[in-house]
Amino acid sequence: MMKGFMSVLLVLVAVSSSWGKPEKSTPQAQKRVPQTLSRGWGDQLIWCQTYEEALYKSHASNKPLMVIFHLDDCPHSQALKQVFANNKEIQKMADEDFILLNLVFETVDQHLYPDGQYVPRIIFVDPSLTVRADITGRYSNRMYAYEPTDIKQVFANMQAAKKLLKTEL
Repeated sequence: MMKGFMSVLLVLVAVSSSWGKPEKSTPQAQKRVPQTLSRGWGDQLIWCQTYEEALYKSHASNKPLMVIFHLDDCPHSQALKQVFANNKEIQKMADEDFILLNLVFETVDQHLYPDGQYVPRIIFVDPSLTVRADITGRYSNRMYAYEPTDIKQVFANMQAAKKLLKTEL
């Protein structure tokens, strides 16, 4: 009987001593937003998952394809992404008039890097599946590169891709 009493007393002491101690607070991990195909370039836009899917949709819908090459850890890509995503005119035109694809890796199509593999770069492909090598940015050594200050050039090139579509097809 004494052993039973001691066991119960020991359990009561253990339970009651845990009541007085504050719980250890573990730092709460920040909530991560699930990764979408937009990768931050415009979450409300419809993005293709693969280059092949984008080519198919471009051809089927008769809309130009806009391919954005970037890296998640590149400060230049991040800066351009921020300006691109916050520009309402570009977001509206992209939503209405383009098939969109952003890639963090290179494709096997060598036409998508006519002057080298660098980021960020934007290439336009028309619905006939022709890479528009003539729609370039302002740099002669990286013809398809854009900086955040070049956002007006991005907009002008998007308009050019639309106009060429209408006049050539």
